[in-house]
Amino acid sequence: MPCIRFAHRPLVAALAALAAVALSAACQSASAPAPAPVSPDTWAVVDGKQIQRDQVEKTFRRMVSDAPTLSEEEALAAKLGLLDDLIVEEILLSRAGAQKIEVSESEVDTAFADAKKNIADAAFQQELTRRSLTAADMRDGLRRELITRKLLEREISAKVTVTDQQVSDFFNANRNQFNLPEDAFHLAQIVITPARDPQVTNRTGDDASTPQAAAAKVQMLMERLKSGTPFGDLARDYSEDPESAPRGGDLGLVPLSAVKQAPAPLRDAVLQVAPGAARVVSQNGNHTIVFVVAKQPAGQRDLSMPDVRQRITDALKARREQVLRTAYLAAARTDADIVNYIARRVVESQGQVPTLSLSSPAAK
Repeated sequence: MPCIRFAHRPLVAALAALAAVALSAACQSASAPAPAPVSPDTWAVVDGKQIQRDQVEKTFRRMVSDAPTLSEEEALAAKLGLLDDLIVEEILLSRAGAQKIEVSESEVDTAFADAKKNIADAAFQQELTRRSLTAADMRDGLRRELITRKLLEREISAKVTVTDQQVSDFFNANRNQFNLPEDAFHLAQIVITPARDPQVTNRTGDDASTPQAAAAKVQMLMERLKSGTPFGDLARDYSEDPESAPRGGDLGLVPLSAVKQAPAPLRDAVLQVAPGAARVVSQNGNHTIVFVVAKQPAGQRDLSMPDVRQRITDALKARREQVLRTAYLAAARTDADIVNYIARRVVESQGQVPTLSLSSPAAK
């Protein structure tokens, strides 16, 4: 049975996973020819395009706001993970360029306004200064993200279709799931946590990393809902729950008995909110926007009911998009020529923080 939960995943656990990914990417054949010399500040080369240390550092400052609390090893592990993301982004940007995919200034303006999360201009500028960033740095990062998202929508989302026959087959094979022994609520959620999450699967990569950012994000999302933005779109773009975000926050049908056994704030949010409305439930700095899609009476559901057909269609599409996305990114990376210099240096130093001013190592 789906459950509503407050997600909190420690950053340190994520850093270990990020380091493992970066270290595995560093292993190369001993017989590979040495690449052309690069500057000490070149951390990676992707199909001849250099990714400089400064680009990684800016991304780190943009994405991680609590950097002063990290040890040198934790910070480096986080940067290795971000470099891995930038490598994939560079591959996708190259593909997007070949397909002439671009974004307009108005699209960047909208994304920039969303990134501010209704923070006053002076406060936002102060935060940028604290992170040694400029508005131009933010806009450049957002532009790159928007372009790669458009590419993935064209190459993945637009190519996944679900037929009526497939919906019928799923329903017939899982008919018991649609026989409700008691009244139930069709629920969806958006989860926001005040700490950096190890796995962000929403479409924008947005992840609040401080209590203030989390509170501002909740306010922004509630205002977007009031303005008519579909809940599912906001969940896919901003929810920090890796399980439900790809499904538009959908939790399926939750029996009335299960709702009554939930903690009081969640229980009241479901029982007191009308279908089509949302309520914020907050606890210990974590926030869940609970959305009541519909109330369903007990009994057998069938495909003549639009919500049943739509739920099955959305679920099947989300599954196939996830498979295609994983395969597409793996194939894109396999086809690319990648040299990760900084990861090699970490391997050579046996996990110690290397002296970043030294020359890049020769290929192994």
